[in-house]
Amino acid sequence: MAAPMGHHVAAMPAEEEEKEEAGPGSWEPSGAAPYGNFPHYSRFHPPEPRIGLLPVGLLQSLFPAQGSVPRPLLGLDVGCNSGELSIALYRHLTAPPAAGTGLGPAPDLHLLCCDIDAGLVERARRACPFPGALSFVPLDIMDPTAREPVLASFLARHGRPAFDLGFCMSLTMWVHLHHGDAGLRALLALLASLCRFLLVEPQPWRCYRAAARRLRRLGRRDFDHFRSLGIRGDMAQNVAQILTGELGMELHSCFGTTPWDRSLLLFRAAP
Repeated sequence: MAAPMGHHVAAMPAEEEEKEEAGPGSWEPSGAAPYGNFPHYSRFHPPEPRIGLLPVGLLQSLFPAQGSVPRPLLGLDVGCNSGELSIALYRHLTAPPAAGTGLGPAPDLHLLCCDIDAGLVERARRACPFPGALSFVPLDIMDPTAREPVLASFLARHGRPAFDLGFCMSLTMWVHLHHGDAGLRALLALLASLCRFLLVEPQPWRCYRAAARRLRRLGRRDFDHFRSLGIRGDMAQNVAQILTGELGMELHSCFGTTPWDRSLLLFRAAP
């Protein structure tokens, strides 16, 4: 059952937040990983706690079968890192239902997974056990010139105008830090325009502070927009307000929070 927006579990201690992403990044050997492109991210934030919050039969409930041969569903996973969560999501969402649940078979799902770090994307490609269902591409989703042909080609290949389901898992902070309030709004507007349903996992504000501290410890310049951000505080509420109040989506479900205090929010395009 989905949890209300106010539901929280214990947050990760501040010292763990500091240590969680301290390994060297593949984007920059300094270890700053300024785009969130940590090469061993799943060691600190493994897929299982997120997957465990998603109900069994989610696809069947969101997309009831129509006709004898249901059409495949299309998904977009933005900021996929090295693919561990993408693969876990695919496995969970397409798993055969247990006997006695009354659920029909899950529809076919094709995922387009992208990340700004080409090295991480290549690792995901090599490790993916479902190459026919998951496509991994290096892509800066904030670059219209780069993204438009990639998205258009994938949708055209499947004969579809939009994605059924989008995933934006722990990406909002990095876009916000690099592109400011306008960039965060632009990302959410893009995903709202592309996806019938959108699953978002916003980072809480304390993660912004931890990311800025990492750069300072490494002697790096602060994120361009960190000190000028007007959108701050409860980021799950802020993201929900933008998607519902400004972009016309509806909050369908809050599936709860992970052990590191990140909410899983599912939004639906207004009918």
